[in-house]
Amino acid sequence: MPRAPIDEQVALLMQGAEYGDEELTKAMANELRQRLIETQKEGRPLRVYCGYDPRTSDLHLGHTITMRKLRQFQDLGHEVTFLIGTGTSMVGDPSDKDQLRAVLSKEETEHNARTYAGQAYRILDSEKTIIRFNHEWLLDLKLADLIKLASAFTIQQFIQRENFKLRWEKGDPVYLHETFYALMQGYDAVAMNTDVQVGGSDQLFNIITAGRKLQEAYGQRPQIGIIMAILPGTDGVVRMSKSLGNHIPILAEPGDMYGKVMSLPDSAMLIYFKLVTRYTPSQVKAVEDVLAQGTRHPRDVKMELAREIVSIFHSEQAAAEAEEQFKRVFQSRQAPEEMPEYALRTGQTVLDVLIATGLVISKSEARRMVDQKGVRLDGEVLSDAQAVFPHVGILQVGKRKFVRVLFLPSRCC
Repeated sequence: MPRAPIDEQVALLMQGAEYGDEELTKAMANELRQRLIETQKEGRPLRVYCGYDPRTSDLHLGHTITMRKLRQFQDLGHEVTFLIGTGTSMVGDPSDKDQLRAVLSKEETEHNARTYAGQAYRILDSEKTIIRFNHEWLLDLKLADLIKLASAFTIQQFIQRENFKLRWEKGDPVYLHETFYALMQGYDAVAMNTDVQVGGSDQLFNIITAGRKLQEAYGQRPQIGIIMAILPGTDGVVRMSKSLGNHIPILAEPGDMYGKVMSLPDSAMLIYFKLVTRYTPSQVKAVEDVLAQGTRHPRDVKMELAREIVSIFHSEQAAAEAEEQFKRVFQSRQAPEEMPEYALRTGQTVLDVLIATGLVISKSEARRMVDQKGVRLDGEVLSDAQAVFPHVGILQVGKRKFVRVLFLPSRCC
């Protein structure tokens, strides 16, 4: 299958990249174009990789940005390696942390990696993905190798990095082993003799500085770094994070995933189209144009985005069903067709039922939702948390939580 023209490949592969420096952006794009031309003449694909230190098995959309870029390389016929950081995780990447990161054992990393890779295949083509583990070469490095790696860098280069600098100025310890991480990641590129490494913007030093410098030190041509922008969470501002509660899990049910995407502020839509979807640069430009010109309602564009994202992680049919449910619940103000059921017991209060159904996680949250008129029974606001639960029906908390409350079946004999 013939590859797309070089300029089209460059435009797609640089989509969503963010270096924080215009000259560096141009340099990487030009290097990518030249490498594509050369490898095409050689009749070989680009060797591309991204490394993942699976410190958790719960992935959200923010984790998938680099995977989407790898899939674009795959679709263009290039060789993609999904590198599991069984070696680097034993140090812990300090790049985006202002405190010491806990060290994982190789066994913990391998355990997380099995789930991690399985979820990654929701995006990557499993038949075209090479899985490797960097402990294969990192744990075999000898003292002489480490000295050679370390001699390419200065202490100043590390201390000037923002995360280390902040800790240094606060008097918090910066451990020597934390500086190894950039060396180890850089050596990954050497060990695999890669053409391209994909990573997030927090990996700029590790990829552009460490990786390229070490490849040159070992007589290799330096790799091109594709540095991806950071995906904001559902608040549209702060980086997506499970700890902040602004994340969209990739294992979320279709309806929940669709609803979370629809909760995004309009200002975040374009970055999601660029980083999360399968849209090409021309398709993203078309979305940008209709939003700028006001020829489509932002809500309709966001529904298009939600359909696309749910289709990626589930199916087109699941996306269509999630959209119909969303329309019923939020546009027609109707309850979803399917929902959990709860058997009401005599004498239970509104507060009792809210807690027992799991619609809230605490009594304080239950009271707050009642006070804010966020609790409804068959569409009617319930205003007293201590009142006896009025009757059976559809209990709703907030915009997306529903339970069908039924009578407890009577016992016989």
